[in-house]
Amino acid sequence: MTDFKNITIITAGLNELDLVAQLFDQHRVFCKQKSAFLEGRAYLKKRIERQESVIFLAVDETSDGDIKPLGFVQLYPTFSTLSMKRVWILNDLFVDPTARRNGVAKQLMLEAKAFVMGTGAKGLRVETAIDNTKAQSLYESLGYQKDVRGFHYHYYF
Repeated sequence: MTDFKNITIITAGLNELDLVAQLFDQHRVFCKQKSAFLEGRAYLKKRIERQESVIFLAVDETSDGDIKPLGFVQLYPTFSTLSMKRVWILNDLFVDPTARRNGVAKQLMLEAKAFVMGTGAKGLRVETAIDNTKAQSLYESLGYQKDVRGFHYHYYF
C-alpha cells in the first residue's frame, strides 16, 4: 500500500481527459474488456463535451509537482417518472491498484453523493457484479441498500 498524502477530488474536464482515459482503460480491462485507450478517450471526450456525464477524478500531487491519477467515478443522469425527479446512475468506479486501500473509492463515492444531493435528485443508483464483494461492502458501509423490490432486465444488441 502506497501512502498518498495529497489526495484531491476534482471534476474532470477536457484538461484532465488523458488522466481519466488512463484509468478508464484500466477499468475496462478489469471488467474483462479489451484495452482500447484511444476509443475510450474519444468516448470520454464526447461525454465531457456534450455534458452527458459527470466525472470526478481523484489525484495525488507528488512532491515534484506531477499529478498522479488515482481513481475516478462517472455519473450519468436519468429520470424517475414516479417521483418526477432526476436520478443519477453511478456507472463507473475505479481505483488504480497502486492506490487501493487508501480511502480513494470512499472519497469518490462521498463526492458523488454530495454532488447528487446538490442537484436535488431523488437518489443515486449503483450496480456491481454479484461476485464483487469489495464494492458491495463499500456501498453498504456508505448506506446503500440492495434493491429487493424488483429485478433488473437488460436487452443488449
